[in-house]
Amino acid sequence: MRRASAAGADRLAVRVLHELEPVVEDNLNRHLVLAREWFPHAYVPWSRGEDYDGPLGGRAWEPADSTLPEVARTALVVNLLTEDNLPSYHRQIATLFGRDGAWGTWVHRWTAEEARHGTAIRDYLLATRGVDPYDLERSRMAHMSQGYASPHEDDPLHAIAYVALQELATRISHRNTGRISGEPVCEALLARIAADENLHMVFYRNLLAALLEIAPDEAMRALRDVIADFRMPGHGIPNFARRSRELALAGVYDPRIHHDEVLLPLLRHVGALTTPGLSGEGARAQQEIAGLMARLDTTARRFVARREEHECRRLVRAGA
Repeated sequence: MRRASAAGADRLAVRVLHELEPVVEDNLNRHLVLAREWFPHAYVPWSRGEDYDGPLGGRAWEPADSTLPEVARTALVVNLLTEDNLPSYHRQIATLFGRDGAWGTWVHRWTAEEARHGTAIRDYLLATRGVDPYDLERSRMAHMSQGYASPHEDDPLHAIAYVALQELATRISHRNTGRISGEPVCEALLARIAADENLHMVFYRNLLAALLEIAPDEAMRALRDVIADFRMPGHGIPNFARRSRELALAGVYDPRIHHDEVLLPLLRHVGALTTPGLSGEGARAQQEIAGLMARLDTTARRFVARREEHECRRLVRAGA
């Protein structure tokens, strides 16, 4: 029975990838028209840089060197380390989507655009002495040594549902990090990166919408699974849970944002909660998504209330 089920899933994956090929080509062409050429070096204030201690005999980094708020440093490191695992992400989508035709062209184009993000953020942080370079490099080694593997990396339906959500979440995280940085140069850089992420999100969102037409029941189940167990690809970063709580309290990315600015707009755009003609399993998955959204909304309300209480206590202590 399991062997037959696996064979059926393989046939579905092949059919989906084949039927999505023209959609990929159309959206690839759209992306290439809209994508704006930009250069990471142009967003880095090189004149603020100086040699570090080590072989060049420069000055050792000190916390006072950074002009960034502590929470902005945390957010930038998390965002950068997430971008650093690009080799694993490329391996996954190249294996899943292939290297030929429109799919292959998209895979390589996406990888090339994403590579700019890590380059630009790292150069910015090092030139401005924004973070401890030793801690940053050790964290990079630890994170990349783990690699990254999606629990559904052999299934294009789950993969497309996941990246549609993840690209939007990443865009918002970059933009909010720039907002709290207090540095116009940092904000401009992250706004530029977020613009790339938005185009990537639109590409995958359009594929998800097409997927709901090609295989509505299976796509709905995949979307339900992804929403129920969504985690950002950087969850393997050292101290990720603690850092995530810090960023949530600062409003960089929190349950309210996840519900209101990521899940809800995406579900509305692709019509997931109103897709007609579903079979029993697909209809159940659709109902379960609605239930998940209701529970997430409750979680978000509770989180916001706790954050407000936390802020009130902080202000009272500061006044005392």
